[in-house]
Amino acid sequence: MQEDKKCCCEENKKDQFIEELFLEYKPIKDNLIQILNEIQEHYGYIPIEVQKEVSEFLSIPMAEIYGVVTFYSRFSLKPKGKYNISICLGTACFVKGSQKIMDRLQERLKIKPGETTEDGLFSIEETRCVGACGLAPVFTVNGEVYGKATVQKLDQVLDELMKQ
Repeated sequence: MQEDKKCCCEENKKDQFIEELFLEYKPIKDNLIQILNEIQEHYGYIPIEVQKEVSEFLSIPMAEIYGVVTFYSRFSLKPKGKYNISICLGTACFVKGSQKIMDRLQERLKIKPGETTEDGLFSIEETRCVGACGLAPVFTVNGEVYGKATVQKLDQVLDELMKQ
């Protein structure tokens, strides 16, 4: 996890990033997705404290913001690991064995999809399609695609990442 991008909205103290972000946008509902996207990019997730700030700034109920954050898979309520690993479980990948890759990943990291390792290095996500069906099965690490994947290939990639 990136310590320099930690949220510091607690105790009524606004984060400088948020203050600057709000200066870039008009306080209208149409800007919600763009604002959330920038927050996700900055922090790696959308902290509850920041959701409250956005709610006040745009005059949108928290429930509505939460609904948007949980609807779009792009957004996360929890910090992701330094290495975010996504396993495609779409039809083409699933038929070609992506579930075995997911099972091995969970076994090695001792976490489930949607979780992050205690050391903050790895997180796992399930995805339904990365648009690389011809390379099935596929997994990604921070957006980098690994096609024609196998359990052995996953182990190699994990070993390399753990060395870094």
